Amino acid sequence: MAGKQETIRKTIEALEQQVDVMLSEAQKKFHYTLEQDKAIFENVVIERHKVIKQALHRTLLDARIRNLIAAPFIYAVLLPFILLDGFVSLYQAICFRLWNIPRVKRKEYIIIDRHRLPYLNAIQKLNCVYCGYANGLIGYVAEVSSRTEQYWCPIKHALRVKQPHLHYYDFIDYGDYENLLARIRELRKQME
Repeated sequence: MAGKQETIRKTIEALEQQVDVMLSEAQKKFHYTLEQDKAIFENVVIERHKVIKQALHRTLLDARIRNLIAAPFIYAVLLPFILLDGFVSLYQAICFRLWNIPRVKRKEYIIIDRHRLPYLNAIQKLNCVYCGYANGLIGYVAEVSSRTEQYWCPIKHALRVKQPHLHYYDFIDYGDYENLLARIRELRKQME
């Protein structure tokens, strides 16, 4: 079982490397470079972006009524997201230090950069900021939760988990009572 899990992990790492290659190819294709984690477009491209930018009033006129009705409900979730962000950050700041678990770097999950695209108007930029924050926050919270799970209950489920976090593959097999305590100690030590 451990050999198969290692094969899966290596496959995931290979796929992540392919994603890095694809990002590099996109940089060349769309004529931008990364400087201090910020995309910098060539001046000719920026001028083209400004030409194709949709006017704000056009975006509102083109909006479907169902999207306008949904907007307040989408943005109403922002307050719970902000509260979740604060509580999870406080939780890991206290508990992870007590347990000697490396803290999750929030900035690696919450990436807000699409608002810098010159071809987006104000509404599109606002939506991109919101989605970057909300989806990044969920990834950040998932990583904090997965490290907590590895510390307290690193046992696989009997049922298949849809999209398990990466730590899950190292967890103790369901029903493996003989190795439980030794593996918990081992997995905790891995985190320190």
